[in-house]
Amino acid sequence: MILLKQYEEWGISLKEKKTVKLNIKTLIYLVVFSITILLILTISKDLIIKYGYERYQEKKIKNIANEIYNYDLSELYTNLENIAYDNGVCIKYVTNTNTINYNTLMVGCSLNNNSNIKSVLNDIIKENKDIKNIKLVDDVNNKKAIISGIKVDNGFVFIYSLLEDMTGASIILKQQVLYITLIVIVIACLISYFLSIKITKPITSITKKAKELGAGNYNIHFDSSDILEINELSDTLNHVGEDLSKIDELRRDLLANVSHDLKTPLTMIKAYAEMVRDISYKDKEKREKDLNVIIDETERLNILVNDILDLSKMQANCEILNIEEFDLSEVIRDIIKRYDILRTTEDYEFIVDIPEKALVKGDKQKIMQVVYNLVNNAINYTGEDKKVYITVTDNKKEYLVEIKDTGKGIKKEEINYIWNKYYKSDKKHQRNVVSTGIGLSIVKEILAKHKFDYGVKSRVGVGTTFYFKIKK
Repeated sequence: MILLKQYEEWGISLKEKKTVKLNIKTLIYLVVFSITILLILTISKDLIIKYGYERYQEKKIKNIANEIYNYDLSELYTNLENIAYDNGVCIKYVTNTNTINYNTLMVGCSLNNNSNIKSVLNDIIKENKDIKNIKLVDDVNNKKAIISGIKVDNGFVFIYSLLEDMTGASIILKQQVLYITLIVIVIACLISYFLSIKITKPITSITKKAKELGAGNYNIHFDSSDILEINELSDTLNHVGEDLSKIDELRRDLLANVSHDLKTPLTMIKAYAEMVRDISYKDKEKREKDLNVIIDETERLNILVNDILDLSKMQANCEILNIEEFDLSEVIRDIIKRYDILRTTEDYEFIVDIPEKALVKGDKQKIMQVVYNLVNNAINYTGEDKKVYITVTDNKKEYLVEIKDTGKGIKKEEINYIWNKYYKSDKKHQRNVVSTGIGLSIVKEILAKHKFDYGVKSRVGVGTTFYFKIKK
């Protein structure tokens, strides 16, 4: 509770997630890591030194014993001293008439001044046989020790060593752990400082440029780095900038085109309404003709608004498909009838090759919209012969629907863009047919939502065929 009150006094809420700079966080992590390693070493060093040194001493005593076995009795006197000093042990050579000590003044040797040790040595002599590696506690040093007794012709050779390291290096190491910890922390701080500069510099640069990107500067370029993750982030943001630039351009084009498409019928409606009011209101024939223009332009405006709303709903996944069974052939015939006026007034020719009946499953109203938009597109762009081909082919499990014009065709590099809203091609509409400019985008959204295969085939100078496949 006291700590909680203190935190509140400092203005720190435990529920809030505090953000910390990368350089500070790097420093914290490195310091915590260093302290953790040192704590582990401090806790484990006694065990490591104790058991490691103990095994080392046992093996060393065993090797010394084997070495002594190989000496002749005449060489034993002169070589025991070298063995004792070279291996850091103390040795007592006891014969029936004499006792010789070697290196018994070394730190921790208790062969001469320890009654407990002397008792052990006497017991070994009484046994009159080799006894290797007896572990005991040295009462003088209060340390664990090891003794081996090797029987020779005229007596015994006793080898003694402590099982705990009492050298100066080990003692100093234990005493200097605190200083080592402080040195390691300082080194960790220095490393974290230079490491954080190395990492944060490109990140800071990316952050600054990302703010510019968010402010609308899509021409900004994110520099690469020698750090893989930062390099990948820079590449991703460069792609984002390019995509945002394209989206912004499409947005401006969309607004311009929609504004134009809305303005044209509104201007016509206003002009003909004023004409009816001021000029043709007394002339019945002229008035009805002008009113029909107003009705046609209103219908055009209504189609535009509905298309935009439909596309927005589909892209937002707001509409649910109403799947039902219906006759595709009947749908196509009904749509072609709408263009009878073009047959009689503008000499259009619709070449229809469809089965008598084609039962399929899908959203009938949406599929009608697809066929209508594709036929309307073909009418807009067909050639001077004014021919439009509508074909339905029976392919066992599905029907292939193809709608073809005889226009200029589409360049190969433009094929992937024709489904975009208001995509501008160098070709123009061949004639003045009601169109919103987003018909193909609606077709794409409907067919994609149905998960139907669709596409376009085109040859420059020959014509274009739009197609989709619908399951029986």
